[in-house]
Amino acid sequence: MTSTQTTFTPETLEQQLLQESALLRGHFRLSSGLHSDTYVQCARFLRRPELAAPAAAELARQIREAGLQPDVVVGPAMGGVVIGYELARQLGVPGIFTERDAEGQMTLRRGFTISPGERVVIAEDVVTTGKSTNEVARVLEAAGGKVLAVASLIDRTGGQASLSFPNFALLPVTAATYAPDDCPLCRAGLPVVKPGSRPE
Repeated sequence: MTSTQTTFTPETLEQQLLQESALLRGHFRLSSGLHSDTYVQCARFLRRPELAAPAAAELARQIREAGLQPDVVVGPAMGGVVIGYELARQLGVPGIFTERDAEGQMTLRRGFTISPGERVVIAEDVVTTGKSTNEVARVLEAAGGKVLAVASLIDRTGGQASLSFPNFALLPVTAATYAPDDCPLCRAGLPVVKPGSRPE
């Protein structure tokens, strides 16, 4: 069988993440500020085009199957840039990205624009709380875009992200999260690692 639809499964992705040392266990500080025993470093997975392409193809299939027809894919920097580009390629639409300006505000730069009424899918590597995704959505909606959905490799929320649009994800990852002042990993004296792209 060669069809992506019949061969790509969440188990496939999980095994690939493990093989690429992209699924990490330990003590991590997430972009949200919460602490966790699990971190997914999708950059290690997405560096491999032969892995990224089938994953994006499966997301594209799910989006089409849901009857959604985006005009553009937006992948927020940094984590969404590679998967956003590949998803855009699979969907046959342009792929652009948002990024933070000097004041730390998410914005469209580099001449990228969203036209009023343009239909957008946001591409993420990981949806952790939905906070960053909603931040991107606000930027796009302020420009007049219509956010159809977010598509990601990983959903750490168990489908509980507070989003006003559909959330397509290839793999749910169950991870314990703790407030920094009530973290058993901190109490155990385990060093905390901040592996993401956001500054401290």
